[in-house]
Amino acid sequence: MLFIYIFKLSFNLTFYKDFNISMLINIFLIFSAYLLGSISAAVLVCKMLELSDPRSGGSGNPGTTNVMRLHGKKAAFLTLIGDILKGIIPVLLTKVIVSSEYIIALSGLAAFLGHIFPIYFKFKGGKGVATLIGILFATHWLLGAAYVLTWTLTAAISRYSSLAALIATLSIPIYAYFLDQNFQYIISFTVITVILFWRHKSNICNLLDGIEDKIGQNKYG
Repeated sequence: MLFIYIFKLSFNLTFYKDFNISMLINIFLIFSAYLLGSISAAVLVCKMLELSDPRSGGSGNPGTTNVMRLHGKKAAFLTLIGDILKGIIPVLLTKVIVSSEYIIALSGLAAFLGHIFPIYFKFKGGKGVATLIGILFATHWLLGAAYVLTWTLTAAISRYSSLAALIATLSIPIYAYFLDQNFQYIISFTVITVILFWRHKSNICNLLDGIEDKIGQNKYG
């Protein structure tokens, strides 16, 4: 009887030990995703190239579009790559370490929130489109490809970058449903869609008023 009691106790302690370690790993992955997402590619690129801070000119948004307006294609391209990697790296890292789709979805959401509300920059970040693209490609390459294709077609027809981003983002939960029907991913992408629309509220107002810049225009000079 004593042997059975010790065996049960050891099993329970092992279970709780494994559970605690697993929980700590999950928390670490999600928190790391947020910290990585908080890094501003736009600010770092402009500093490395000895250019002015993108938050101090143009629209004031630390993103690819504003960097393009202020400093041209090279700086904008590097910013785009940096922001995409912020979405790819944490999601792929999480997929390698854990198999839980719930934690993978949360890591992607955390990286996106890091870009929107960066802890290093007083929680004032960009609009999240490029980071979302990275998250989508890391989650499933078809999701990323569908987003880019939708954005490209909408931009080619409308000539509005913001409208293309909004329509492509709105399509992602739908694409995710038909591609995988994974509840965790659908919820995560729906939350991201709501936040991205909120971050584009000024663009939405401009589109409704007919004063939104088209691709190639630059009202900031």
